[in-house]
Amino acid sequence: MYFTGICIAIMTFLTIGIWHPIVIKTEYYWGTRPWVIYLVVGFVCLISALFIENVYASSFLGVFGASALWGIGELFSQKKRVEKGWFPKNPKRIHEYQQIDKDETLCPIHHGKSIYTVKDNEDTADSCR
Repeated sequence: MYFTGICIAIMTFLTIGIWHPIVIKTEYYWGTRPWVIYLVVGFVCLISALFIENVYASSFLGVFGASALWGIGELFSQKKRVEKGWFPKNPKRIHEYQQIDKDETLCPIHHGKSIYTVKDNEDTADSCR
């Protein structure tokens, strides 16, 4: 029996699970400014994964790097979640937050409009401009 796939799946699950609290804590303490660090870490890990022969180490670095890049978007979405009141605001950075409507969506396509206020016949491409 070969357990490589299962081991990589477990590593992937744990890595993604680790990134959730990292994003939450990063936004709480430093806001969205560290997105550049996420970008650098992501690219370094992905490029490093190309040069590592060990399948486990290469897989881990690839997943970690992709999660770091995904974390950039989640960092900005986390700020919106805080503004909606779903997560606590850092009292030291209270001036950085805007009060937003509870029905505002986190979807970047609808530009903050609630998904319930977007017309059904509206072209998604037009709403992205």
